[in-house]
Amino acid sequence: MPTQHRAIQSRQALIRSAAETFLEKGVPAAGMVEISRRARLSKGALYFHFTSKDDLTLAVRDAALATLQEIENGFTCSTQPLATAVRDFAVELFGRVESDVVLRAGLRLRPETAPGLGIYALEQRWYALFLDKAVTCGTGEPGGRAPSQAPDAEPRRTAQLLTSLVVGLLHLGGEDGTWWDKEAVVDLWRLLPAAPSRVPAAGIPTPAQMPAAG
Repeated sequence: MPTQHRAIQSRQALIRSAAETFLEKGVPAAGMVEISRRARLSKGALYFHFTSKDDLTLAVRDAALATLQEIENGFTCSTQPLATAVRDFAVELFGRVESDVVLRAGLRLRPETAPGLGIYALEQRWYALFLDKAVTCGTGEPGGRAPSQAPDAEPRRTAQLLTSLVVGLLHLGGEDGTWWDKEAVVDLWRLLPAAPSRVPAAGIPTPAQMPAAG
């Protein structure tokens, strides 16, 4: 096996090992020796790739952010109207969080430890993403009826509502994984009003009003 390929595999193994250890013990209690042993690599190999636990924590964050970007790119490229595209985004996101230990660990890092992955940062990130699509694409009818391709008349309200749903489900699923079940998400989307933009704006907090976790 080429040396460069082995180095990439070792680095990935250490990031995964760190993620597993962070989830089990928390970042403060996670030891570098334990992380290297879990990855079946020497402590010297660990320090070849990462100079400190802070460096390793940032690597977990960066890997989680890269996965999020991949999921978001799929949303951006979707030809579905907004409500359907966000539903598919939520299903993909929750499925990846369940199956990808690095993404799951990254999302649980404290905001001050891993900037960009706190609840507040994700709210802002996804609100901007959904708002951009709401301005240019139809909202669609999440109940399975024929979608409307007309631009959303109230894009801010729609983006707020859908952001609140995704962030809320992400938080709830951290305690009870049934919230991330694909069928449950699809069923919830069927309960949305045919035109989410008609929901009164006063009833939906803007991302800036939502409390940050951690």
